[in-house]
Formats: sequence, C-alpha cells, structure tokens
Amino acid sequence: MLVYVGTYTGPKSQGIYVFRLEAETSAVSQNITLAPVGLAAASPNPSFLALDAKRRLLFAVNEVGEFGGRPTGAVSAFAIDARKGTLALINQQPSMGAGPCHLALDRGGRHLLVANYGSGSVSVLPVAADGRLGAASDVVQHTGSSVNPERQKGPHAHCVAIDRANRFVFVCDLGLDKVLAYRFDGQRGTLTPHDPPFAQVKPGAGPRHMVFRPDGGFAYVVNELTSTVTAFRYDAGAGALHEVQTISSLPAHFDGANSGAEIDVHPSGKWLYVSNRGHNSVVLFDIDATSGTLTYVEEQGTGGFTPRHFGIDPSAAYLAVGNQNSNTILVARIDGARGRLKPSGILAYAPSPVCMVFLPRSQR
Repeated sequence: MLVYVGTYTGPKSQGIYVFRLEAETSAVSQNITLAPVGLAAASPNPSFLALDAKRRLLFAVNEVGEFGGRPTGAVSAFAIDARKGTLALINQQPSMGAGPCHLALDRGGRHLLVANYGSGSVSVLPVAADGRLGAASDVVQHTGSSVNPERQKGPHAHCVAIDRANRFVFVCDLGLDKVLAYRFDGQRGTLTPHDPPFAQVKPGAGPRHMVFRPDGGFAYVVNELTSTVTAFRYDAGAGALHEVQTISSLPAHFDGANSGAEIDVHPSGKWLYVSNRGHNSVVLFDIDATSGTLTYVEEQGTGGFTPRHFGIDPSAAYLAVGNQNSNTILVARIDGARGRLKPSGILAYAPSPVCMVFLPRSQR
C-alpha cells in the first residue's frame, strides 16, 4: 500500500512524501519493507492529511501565516496518481483562521471541516465531485479561556470529529477545556451550536484529539496537557457526550515531562492506542465492550523522539508512527488477537513527519 506523510517544511522537507509498504509472508516469517517513493507534492507545512480513497483525493492543511494576502492558513486538495503515487494540486482555499492543524471529511464526502488552532475557529469547505474546494460555507469562532496561563489564554480548536450519522460535529478546544458540539447540516455545510453545547473535561487538561468507537457508542479524547484520556458514552440520538472515565496515558513508573498527541481505536473496537511525546511511546488500552471504560495494558517505544501522530492501515495489520523530532517512521505489526504492537524492525527516514495516511492497493 501507499503511505502518505505530511510534514513541517524547512531545510529537510519540501511537502508531502509517499512511501510504499509491502509485506511478503511465508510459512515461517513475514518480511515488511517501507520504501521511500519520493516527494509526492511540494506544499508548505502540510502537517495534517485526510484521504478520500474512493475518489483518490488527498486533502492537507497548510500551516502558513498568510494566504492570498490575508492572515489565514490554507487547505489544499490533491488528485492521487495511483500508479506513481504522486499528487497533483487541484486547488487551495483559505482555512479562514490561523494555524489550521486538523481536518476531516464528512461522511458524504461533500464537506471538509477544518480546525484552526491559532485563532480557535472551525470552518466548513464544500468539496466538489472532482475534489475541488469551494469557499467556506460556514465559520464558527470560539471564545473564552481556561486555567493554564501559557496554553489556555484563548481558544485553540485542535480537532474535528463527526459522528456516524453525520448529524453532529464535535470540536476539541485545547484552550477552553471543552469538546464543543454542533448540529451539522450536510446539505448546506453549516454548523449550529447544539444543546448541550459542550462536554467539559478537567480544568487544565487541554483536549487535543477525539475518536469514536466504530459502533458509535463511545468516544475518546486525548488530553494533551495532562497526558490523560477521557472516555465518553455517546447518546447518538441526543448528540450528547457523558463522561465515564479519565485515565492516565502514561505507565505508573514514568514521572518525566510528557504531552499526549494522537489517539485511535482499532477497527474491531476492542483496543485504543495513544501516543506520548516525552515518554516517546504508543500505549495500548483494552476497551470494555459494555461500559466503554479503558484498562491500561502496555506501552511500546517508538524508537525516536516526539511521536506526533500514528496511523492504522485499513486492514488493521500495521500501525505507523512518525517521530517528528528524530525524522523517522516506525512500523509495527498489530496482533489481531490481543491488539499488541510488534515492532517490525523498520525505522525509515522521513523529514519532520507529522501525519500518516494509507492507500491500500485494493483502493488504487
């Protein structure tokens, strides 16, 4: 399969890179290779990516200070050349806020929702059938602050999560210690504040990223500032999150500096993974099928520094984690029986890797 890697550009990086992940299985062993294909597309600070495999489209935020003469970041749409792996720019639009850091395609593939960290806002960009982005159909500005004087003086929208029914959108705002809730109109591409308007996490926690369990019954938020995970029961009919647990993302023996980063659920819904920057690990939790609560199982070192993001391939056979500050990607096998990570021995070079998405051969 192809693996696209978003980066921070600079002396070492020019944009989005592509790798080829291949596995050769025999009766006694499995050999995995992660081979660099090259630069897929030059683009400034394409730090977070979203893939539409069916239409062979890739979307990226551009964390830039100015676009089109305005103080805003940008969003880029690319067409994928499935044979070469290269990306052709379709068009760009302003993100309508500073520091875009996350984006998600709605369930119908008609709108791209973007979290602007710097300005604490969320924008909705229409997506045409060919992937072309339209001007924002809606922009919502957050207001307020929380208890951390360095990181929470104002709003910082960090992630957009969409429920299974495409009816409700949830935005983790690190600066407010809230997961804000919106009713989403998938036809018009608009967001309307919901009632209840938000789910609260503990003061100073700093909610960063959120993921739903595949069945939609529970949601999980990694809190960057306190290195914790908050589990919520989700009432899909009411569009409401109800906290059931907050648990550390770190092993009990670790007492160093750390910040939580990425979070994802195994497609089976049985296990949750979280990356730690400082402890430099991906940790595994068991998910209780009924209560949705988490039990810490073990941690796996990433072989580098600052694991900003990881991706699970659609077959759930592999997890790839990018070590942003050591310019490497670690590939691990996922034990399908217990969810445990088994390092493959692959530690590939990638300049300032931030985000990884997979395009399997079957979808190319």
